[in-house]
Amino acid sequence: MEGQDEPATGAPAAKAARDDIYGEDGVILAPFLAHIGAAIADRDTLTLKQDVGALHQSELGDLLEALQPEQRLTLVELLGTDFDFSALTEVDEAIRLDIVDNLPNAQIAQAVQELDSDDAVYILEDLDQEDQDEILSQLPFTERIRLRRSLDYPEETAGRRMQTEFVAVPPFWTIGQTIDYMREDNDLPERFSQIFVIDPTFKLLGAIDLDQILRTKRTVKVEEIMHETRHAIPATMDQEEAAREFEQYDLLSAAVVDENERLVGILTIDDVVDVIQQEAEEDLMRMGGVGDEELSDTVFATSRSRVPWLLVNLFTAFLAASVIGLFDQTIEHIVALAVLMPIVAGMGGNAGSQTMTVTVRALATKDLDIYNAWRIIRREMGVGFINGVVFAILIGIVAATWFSDPNLGGIIAAAMIINMFVAALAGILIPLFLDRFGVDPAVASAVFVTTVTDVVGFFAFLGLATWWFGVT
Repeated sequence: MEGQDEPATGAPAAKAARDDIYGEDGVILAPFLAHIGAAIADRDTLTLKQDVGALHQSELGDLLEALQPEQRLTLVELLGTDFDFSALTEVDEAIRLDIVDNLPNAQIAQAVQELDSDDAVYILEDLDQEDQDEILSQLPFTERIRLRRSLDYPEETAGRRMQTEFVAVPPFWTIGQTIDYMREDNDLPERFSQIFVIDPTFKLLGAIDLDQILRTKRTVKVEEIMHETRHAIPATMDQEEAAREFEQYDLLSAAVVDENERLVGILTIDDVVDVIQQEAEEDLMRMGGVGDEELSDTVFATSRSRVPWLLVNLFTAFLAASVIGLFDQTIEHIVALAVLMPIVAGMGGNAGSQTMTVTVRALATKDLDIYNAWRIIRREMGVGFINGVVFAILIGIVAATWFSDPNLGGIIAAAMIINMFVAALAGILIPLFLDRFGVDPAVASAVFVTTVTDVVGFFAFLGLATWWFGVT
């Protein structure tokens, strides 16, 4: 009717719906959260199915993380079969396990059948073996075999992240047969961008992009237009290496093959984006000496994950303290040294952390290798020396003015140059050394770099002061 507002459709409607849920900072709005909380408290199933059932899986994941634990469980219970289990792939592991552990295995088995295989594996892989077996036993034979095969691959490999639903045809089919097959078979995945070509043993022969099929006449055979899949990914490849293949070759999807070159699944760009984010977060957490903790973890679980590296840091702190103990007589005679010591060690630690961060990231992305390592080492040595000179001048002037002693200013300036240079060198050599011997540099570099800069900083500063002032 003219003059009456029509309902929003398409992108504007999606934006309007999102604006009702999220604020400008990307956080769920308090009124929406309160509305859902009230509906949960009132057990208003109709409202929940209307307002929550229409959410995208990522939006539902955000909502689950924002709710209180008891509200989450009640929400899942009230939604019943309308609850989108794919949302569990968008939440912290602790929240996912809390929800799944409180659901009967029969309900999980029913829900898993409606998920893509990669999402199903993501939910099942964290369950106890007994629960896994019980859930899988309730699935149809074909589905059970596919999921079991993915679960048998090691964690954080392409085989664990792959989707086992794909479209594969023999090379002797015509394009017309292929198109009819895609139109008529109800068991094909909902979305795909490539069709793979296989022989009778499922060995991967090639692939065809959908746009190429649309441009080819029906009578042409598949083998005439297929192209070789030059970037097939072994199922046992580390997921980070697989993500690097996508980045290097601008892939949207890639075939996953077993040790016999047989097609067993595909990796798609949406899975790879998740892997990239997960690996980046993992490296960042490890560099901070934090385990696999998540925001939803309990106080005791978080404490337990942080204690090991704090213990290591405690021992290295005693090492640095023992160096200071060697110069106790010097510190007693010149109290100003105790005031200035933290400056030398702190600046060296920060400089070492800068170099270490760049190095660890370059090693993770394979940008730093045997061919350019020496050039990067020379660069960091130069940076450390220049920065050392710059800050040596600044701190030297400040110290000389503060304590009215030019000698003290010169000593801390010299110590600053030495420690900044050594810090830059340690920041790149320690990660390279650890990587060379198969130790994850993101995990172990920080504590060693900090120890080196503390020990060298204290020893250089106090040693120079002892020598210059002749303290015995």
